[in-house]
Amino acid sequence: MKGQESFKLSSSERVEMSELLSSLWTPQLQMALMVCVVILVILYVLSIVWTIRDAYRRGDLWPLWGVVSLVPFLGAFAYCLMRKPMLKIDQDEQELEIALKQRELMKYGECAHCGYPVESDFIVCPSCQSRLKNMCPTCHKALDPSWQICPYCATPMGQAQARRRQVVRQ
Repeated sequence: MKGQESFKLSSSERVEMSELLSSLWTPQLQMALMVCVVILVILYVLSIVWTIRDAYRRGDLWPLWGVVSLVPFLGAFAYCLMRKPMLKIDQDEQELEIALKQRELMKYGECAHCGYPVESDFIVCPSCQSRLKNMCPTCHKALDPSWQICPYCATPMGQAQARRRQVVRQ
């Protein structure tokens, strides 16, 4: 092969190179390299343990993620990219909070005329003053307009209204 030079070292150059490497490869450098390797092995093992524990706490398939995390550092990185956003206990707590808020909202309604939020025991809308409920003339509790009898004092609504009309006429 013309034009290409051969990079073969002569024996004297090899001796010089080995002396140079032996002068650089000191016991201190060997110890520093050993410490770095030990630290990397410890970090590798800890990344596997962390991945398994975190997957378990998030409700994921932790045995599968344990096998994936055996790929040095890339497995843990892949898990971080694909894991569920919340811990299982946080998901349960959030679902309970949502259910509680929905239950609280069931106590409230909207005015049929203006849409203003009203509580379930309001008799008139505070915004448009339209009548939301009837009031029992005997016990003065709020009643649904479709009820025929007061569930609190058993007064029939038709008779109570008739009595009230008679009292007003007298």
